[in-house]
Amino acid sequence: MGVKRSLQSGGTLLGFLANILTILSTATNYWIRYSGGHSGLWQECSGGTCSNIPCQTMLAVTGACMVLATGCSIVGLVMGLRILCQEGDSRGRTTSAIFFLCGLLLLIAMTGYTVKNAWKNDVFFSWSYFSGWLALPFSVLAGFCFLLADMIMQSTDAISGFPVCL
Repeated sequence: MGVKRSLQSGGTLLGFLANILTILSTATNYWIRYSGGHSGLWQECSGGTCSNIPCQTMLAVTGACMVLATGCSIVGLVMGLRILCQEGDSRGRTTSAIFFLCGLLLLIAMTGYTVKNAWKNDVFFSWSYFSGWLALPFSVLAGFCFLLADMIMQSTDAISGFPVCL
């Protein structure tokens, strides 16, 4: 397996991990913990009873960015698997752009949520929140893997006509 193939495989694996973490973070209600309960993007639970959170602007922006990041992550993973299965497919730049977009959406969502809740007393961030932050570097690294693999493929195509023994 060459360097290009290793980068594509690594990018797909990192994209898969980012996808799992993004879905997990978006779907669960353990973004913050406080005495007597916990809360997520969609529901607030206290005393064993969960109820929907009324619409708040920053929470709606965070939720929308997380859902869009999840969609981008799924599309990027499918494109990465397609690149792995089809040797001649040259969609590395598009796949890397999708993973970078996923990272940007995650950054917007996580920063907005952090700014909204960081100053509250007796509120602690929990595992759903941290899995969202963990998905961010995986997504960006997946984008870099596909970008580097595409650059290797382009440079190999560019020098293939020269009588150089590599």
